[in-house]
Amino acid sequence: MISKLFDRPVYLKEQKNLVREITAVEEAIDYLEDWPERERDLIHEAALRTCYMAHDGLKPLWAARDAIRSFAKKKGILAKEPAVKPWMIRPVGGSGRASL
Repeated sequence: MISKLFDRPVYLKEQKNLVREITAVEEAIDYLEDWPERERDLIHEAALRTCYMAHDGLKPLWAARDAIRSFAKKKGILAKEPAVKPWMIRPVGGSGRASL
């Protein structure tokens, strides 16, 4: 399956120091499908429906990106783009540790 990538990732807070990067409509759908059922509401439903429509080509990808961002903002889990990106970190030796 060809991934439908967003023009820019969306970053979501998962835990205190953990941020998830959503780069494609499929990842947004997976995230929303994994959302706890007891916490789903109209905002969740609208975001999920928009993402499915974008996946099927019925809406543009930017609409899906805006939908997941709006959902995250309403839920208080929208994160700013991290200052350090994974490609900025290089491994050090064979220890599995990384450094800048």
